[in-house]
Amino acid sequence: MSVDGSDSVEKASLIEDFGVHIGGAMGWPPMAGRAAGVLMLSAAPMTMAQLQDALDASKGSVSETTRLLITTGTVERFKEPGSRQFVYRWRDDAWIGCLQHQLEQTTELLALAESAQTRGKNLPPEQRARFQAMHEYYSFMVSRLESLLAEYTARFDAARP
Repeated sequence: MSVDGSDSVEKASLIEDFGVHIGGAMGWPPMAGRAAGVLMLSAAPMTMAQLQDALDASKGSVSETTRLLITTGTVERFKEPGSRQFVYRWRDDAWIGCLQHQLEQTTELLALAESAQTRGKNLPPEQRARFQAMHEYYSFMVSRLESLLAEYTARFDAARP
């Protein structure tokens, strides 16, 4: 595994740690965590072929992994001027993207809770109480995530040169 042409043991160890820890914490496969590490450490955007080489992985595996990282808001895919190839890079605002993704997912679950409450209004009290608790939880989480996103975005923007 190499990053920017370097076979640094320290970088390789860090990439493996990302595979285990960030991958595990985010519910990602280890490959996605390693790809996150590779892209964080890369000084320049990387092509699919460069990622395949750095991760020692198939095109299909890297394609699936980059789609996951794009969906979770941490990586962007684009074409550099004058190039026909797409490249991938870790977003400068990746943690904002990550929070936005968490907020979107949690908002979807809040909508499910609202629907479940409406559709389950004729269920026994115990089941209705579960839907109510679900609704309260996701309402709380959406509210907190909105606040966290606004606060973190303001901090991020204030820290930029």
